[in-house]
Amino acid sequence: MNNYINSEKNIHTRINKFVVSCFVNIVRKIPKHTENTRIIQQISASLTSIGANDQEADATDSVKDFVAKYKIVKKEAKETEYWLRFLKDTEILPNDLLDSYIKESHEILLIISKIIINSSK
Repeated sequence: MNNYINSEKNIHTRINKFVVSCFVNIVRKIPKHTENTRIIQQISASLTSIGANDQEADATDSVKDFVAKYKIVKKEAKETEYWLRFLKDTEILPNDLLDSYIKESHEILLIISKIIINSSK
């Protein structure tokens, strides 16, 4: 049972907050140059997939399907973290803007990994 259903500790709330905030404050701020088009597409896809697959996992009827969806969330969170680090390393966006998002994406990745492990027992 989710004891955090109506709190900020709820993983679904945390993921949604991260996805929306990252989209608004990171993706939309990437300069719209030709060389950045692919980066914008990639991070947008992985970021929004985190939220969509989290919601699908929450609606599954079986543990097997739940774990499968969360494995996708994990994969997409890992990719999103990569793109955030890429933006930082290439100095496309300022480090101070990216650091908190890199940290949050990593924390979400760790939480999701733990959920997968616990659900697979």
